[in-house]
Amino acid sequence: MCGLAGEIRFDGQSADAAAVERICVKMAPRGPDGNGIWANGRVAFGHRRLSIIDLSDAGAQPLVDSDLGLTVVFNGCIYNYKQLRGELEAAGYRFFSTSDTEVITKAYDHWGPSCVERFLGMFAFVILERRTGVVVMARDRLGIKPLYLDQTPSRLRFASTLPALLAAGGTDTSIDRTALAYYMSFHSVVPAPHTILNGVRKLPPATVRTVAPDGSFSDWVYWDATFARDDSMAGATSRDWQEALLGSLRTAVERRMVADVPVGVLLSGGIDSSLVVALLAEAGQTDLMTFSIGFDAAGGETGDEFEYSDLVARHFGTKHHRIPIDSSRLLPGIDSAIAAMSEPMVSHDCVAFYLLSQDVAQEVKVVQSGQGADEVLGGYDWYPPLLGVPRGEAVEAYANVFFDRRFAALGQLLSPEWMIDTDAPTEYITAQFARPGAETTVDAALRNDTTIMLVDDPVKRVDNMTMSWGLEARVPFLDHEFVELAGRIPPELKLELGGKGVLKQASRGVVPDEVIDRTKGSFPVPAIRQLEGPYLDRVREALTDPAAQARGLFQREPVERMLADPNRTRTTLGSNALWQLALLEMWLQKMDIN
Repeated sequence: MCGLAGEIRFDGQSADAAAVERICVKMAPRGPDGNGIWANGRVAFGHRRLSIIDLSDAGAQPLVDSDLGLTVVFNGCIYNYKQLRGELEAAGYRFFSTSDTEVITKAYDHWGPSCVERFLGMFAFVILERRTGVVVMARDRLGIKPLYLDQTPSRLRFASTLPALLAAGGTDTSIDRTALAYYMSFHSVVPAPHTILNGVRKLPPATVRTVAPDGSFSDWVYWDATFARDDSMAGATSRDWQEALLGSLRTAVERRMVADVPVGVLLSGGIDSSLVVALLAEAGQTDLMTFSIGFDAAGGETGDEFEYSDLVARHFGTKHHRIPIDSSRLLPGIDSAIAAMSEPMVSHDCVAFYLLSQDVAQEVKVVQSGQGADEVLGGYDWYPPLLGVPRGEAVEAYANVFFDRRFAALGQLLSPEWMIDTDAPTEYITAQFARPGAETTVDAALRNDTTIMLVDDPVKRVDNMTMSWGLEARVPFLDHEFVELAGRIPPELKLELGGKGVLKQASRGVVPDEVIDRTKGSFPVPAIRQLEGPYLDRVREALTDPAAQARGLFQREPVERMLADPNRTRTTLGSNALWQLALLEMWLQKMDIN
């Protein structure tokens, strides 16, 4: 719903309100409806507003609660804010707005930092206790809303996007070599707290950080996903799981209709977004607006799924918008999408979401999206090979089906000065898979992909691209109660019918069979998967730019080989390897990083 910003000083100096204003200016697309700055001594907060709940000035931020001595900036939505408000009013609190932001301040005063356990929603917020000088920042359970940090011994700055932090000035923009290894191994994912830059970190999901006036801090991880069986559903049949899953999703979709403005749906024509539309129609939603995108075909690949999105729209009587994107918009859209990225993201879906959001934002401010179902419910083709793999062999099996390249191959592509001494990507996955709460190898992979890979690829992609046009995307498949239920479902049921079997079975009779039985698709952008013409020229330009040559991330010979045959080398997941290298360089150049 917004962009938040701030600076907290630890050296006795006053906060630099001008730096906070520069951050806010950079985030203007996230919040086109208002701008606010609050400064008091060592602390300055800033906010860009996208008005969705309480459209009046009373809902503006930064929100200062004079009675409680709290100041807050907040990005996201607390879906159960009305219920919590009722509880707080019963406890004696009085409200001066109808916003969910004010509910956060009252809830914090009443329950302390543990208030986050009562919030159903997506959020990142920062609260200042004006009496003690303590600052508390928190992020939602699945990391749907971002929070980037730039901390030095003398001050801490924060923002909803990394480029906005850079606009303040003074950030260490040297490249984090460990993060680079993650980027090149995990399909461009860099897990928290790292980013590709040494001077910027991100608050991990499901984390509350308490920052003392001297800059020291402590973290509390208040939630974790468990992917294991439990006794409460020991005798559950396949049909029991289907009914429970559909009921939980129905609740999640209904929760995400909370708004004082209309809510639409991004409809790809796949089962996930189609089911969201179906459940909204079932709940009696009328005049529901749906939106689909398509691109020109290239390299023998089709560029749209209008056949299926049209079918769903007709079936449920939505006000459907087809958005065809021709090449005149795609090529400049690539550079614009990269400029909107908080971190380099290799998926060609980024430009699709960016251009789709540009048009959708002219009609609505809020949409629901089907993101997350594949990670939570086993929809990708790398999960079936893991079924039955012993836990002791899980890391190697997962690396073989997911990693873009292993550590030895990385050494054949990165220049020696950019290599690290140890195989950090494999060590990271080994540590994640060793944590308790994942019963089988498939469970460990699903938990990792839901809580790590999903957060810093699909979820970040949707937030960055939609919010760059002042469009808020809500993701019912990442309702934490839905994720908790899905984690208990036996992997065998998830992997049936080519993946997401339990969801497909639950959807029979709810969405058209043609959508359930179709081959799995995506947001296709063939011109990026099959590089040729001006798209290949743009890639070559990025990799041969003087800045790229001076940086020297990649060895010259493999890059020249890939440029000579640009569509031959693919990553394990089928992405264009040349695009992965070029995308990183394009992003660094867009950020003016030398």
